[in-house]
Amino acid sequence: MSPRSPAVNEELRRRSIERLLLATVELVDERGYEATTLADIADRAGTARGLVSYYFPGKRQLLQSAVHRLMHLELAACLEHEPRTREGHALLARAIDAILGLARDRPRLMRTHMAGILTAEGFIQCPEQQRLAALLRDTMAHYGSADPETDYRLLRALLMGAVVAILLPGAPMPAERLRAELFQRYALAWELGFPPGERPPAPGI
Repeated sequence: MSPRSPAVNEELRRRSIERLLLATVELVDERGYEATTLADIADRAGTARGLVSYYFPGKRQLLQSAVHRLMHLELAACLEHEPRTREGHALLARAIDAILGLARDRPRLMRTHMAGILTAEGFIQCPEQQRLAALLRDTMAHYGSADPETDYRLLRALLMGAVVAILLPGAPMPAERLRAELFQRYALAWELGFPPGERPPAPGI
């Protein structure tokens, strides 16, 4: 049997990593971070336990990459949702709704992700995060930003703050109110994106 080509090896590597990232998201969402082991993740992904440590230095780094991949896929799907558009305000509205939607729909996973970022491990700029960043940066460019890099970083900070506010134990903020604040900041019409209701919440709600 002839040896596999570098292209085949790279494709197998890519698929193995994707299975590990998907398994991580599923298990942490189901069981929580502490109850999920690297062995569990390898078993769910159908890969050897050693591959997890080969590709990722630890469970926290693996989780960040996994959630960043999920965010990238969710964001890409929302941006390409029918009817398709390249209009900047509509794209930014969809981007905001995509991230807030993950906080609303997958609270355990997103709370764990944010907790990891706010601990000593900090923010990991892995390839998955860089893909997410590129998509948000491109969205800001379509929106008309004269400095997409700086404006992307501000958008990222605002979205992270909104996600933390939605998920804050004991004192959560309504996602609709946070959406309204972000839409007002960027002069976005309420009906753009995927509005949670026919009209924005009344002030003070």
